[in-house]
Amino acid sequence: MKMGIVGLPNVGKSTLFNAITKAGAECANYPFCTIEPNVGVVAVPDERLQKLAEIYHPQKITPAVVEFVDIAGLVKGASHGEGLGNKFLSHIREVDSIIEVVRCFEDSNIVHVDGSINPVRDIETINLELIFADMESIDKRLDNAKKKLKADKKYQEEINVLEKVKTALEQGKPARIVNLNEDEKEILKDSFLLTMKPVLYIANVSEEQLTNEPEKDEKVKQVIEYAKNEQAEVIPLCVKIEEELASLESEDQLEMLDALGLKESGLDKVIKASYDLLGLMSFLTAGEPEVRAWTIQKGTKAPQAAGKIHTDIERGFIRAEIVSYEDLIREGSMNNVKEKGLMRSEGKEYVMQDGDVVLFRFNV
Repeated sequence: MKMGIVGLPNVGKSTLFNAITKAGAECANYPFCTIEPNVGVVAVPDERLQKLAEIYHPQKITPAVVEFVDIAGLVKGASHGEGLGNKFLSHIREVDSIIEVVRCFEDSNIVHVDGSINPVRDIETINLELIFADMESIDKRLDNAKKKLKADKKYQEEINVLEKVKTALEQGKPARIVNLNEDEKEILKDSFLLTMKPVLYIANVSEEQLTNEPEKDEKVKQVIEYAKNEQAEVIPLCVKIEEELASLESEDQLEMLDALGLKESGLDKVIKASYDLLGLMSFLTAGEPEVRAWTIQKGTKAPQAAGKIHTDIERGFIRAEIVSYEDLIREGSMNNVKEKGLMRSEGKEYVMQDGDVVLFRFNV
């Protein structure tokens, strides 16, 4: 799954990407430093893996991962090709959801592309460009559907859905907040609308703002209020601090977090929230060779989860032997779990739950 990091030039996108991935993407104080997107794969923080490793002493631990893409900074007019607009929009089409970095701090040494700090204006600049691009896509598809309607009345349903979304876009609202049923969403699927993608806002604050309850900061509050209308989440973090934290060893990280009065890094929050934003969860497998988290969509049934490990397991699925992570940790071993009757045998209709520790039985 891919998360695209977007924002205006010089808001901290590449610095955030560096901190998240430790990939060393070039980061400089001028617009369009990022042209071709940088890509990094990041482990999803999951303390359950370490706890299971204490029971199984595996040869390796493999966490779930999310892919982050650092996309070029956008400017007003991108939907008409301004700046790197066309490239920017094509790169966004390729990601599953969007992390939008918004600058909420003052710093005379770092130029803002519009000359002043106004987070809501910045969000609207980006969101309007995405809306304009979607309106163009919707208009083309509407024209096409109306032509086909003369020969086939089935296109009326498609026209109804497209016009419903177009109305929202014309009001400056993203497609994702339009109330659509599953069939209507299916009709829109191959339109690849940019504003249909879920969004997580990152309010990039200064160290001083971070340590003084950032949610009460005026600029951060503006971002939170804006996001409420889209049912989107906002995470305030100091990208500069996160870059410093990322360069430290684990012990030094904990020391720095403690000194700042923080329980966990902002990046851990971002990665967890990103995973959740995509409607993802993890089931777990555990043994001496490996303790591993496997990524699936919420609502996935047992055979399809088994297919994540290997298609042969899905094809020959017999049953899933499942114990909850909490029961296994509390009892301390799989033998104890079995003795207490806490292991369940589930069939093809079982919907997997986050934290299920599972062994799949199958015929080759």
